[in-house]
Amino acid sequence: MKLRVLSPDDWQIWRRLRLAALTEAPYAFGSRLADWQGDGDRAERWRDRLALPGSHNVIALLDEQPAGMASGVPTDEPGVVELISMWVSPAARGLGVGDRLIQQIERWARQERATVLRLSVIRGNEAAQKLYQRCGFVGTGGLDDPMPDGIRHEDVMEKMLG
Repeated sequence: MKLRVLSPDDWQIWRRLRLAALTEAPYAFGSRLADWQGDGDRAERWRDRLALPGSHNVIALLDEQPAGMASGVPTDEPGVVELISMWVSPAARGLGVGDRLIQQIERWARQERATVLRLSVIRGNEAAQKLYQRCGFVGTGGLDDPMPDGIRHEDVMEKMLG
């Protein structure tokens, strides 16, 4: 397995993975597939997503094929960064891809001198919750903003970075 940090010029790889993620696991994301199709499916939009100031975007490659993705982004809170857009393709699950992606985002967070790495995970996504717990995240008891359906919320988890 290899990890690769993406630049805005890698937008086509990111696009392919992101659309696969939103198709395969629409319940797991705050974004909807429809938001990134049609008028939302523009090269400049994908480039802009990878060019978010202060962001760190990484993919996992298995046999040179993209198998997972994750991003780290700054927040408005000093010392807090967020893990977003985490997804591992079904064929790569159980192979340590998720662990490696999280470890890469955690390394980036430490380089950014963050003291907290935060994420949001939809209730009922037990596989993701177990992965995050195994990687040292704990629930805060807080809820994130409502999902696109306006009903469901994501649980907030954090990992303290010493």
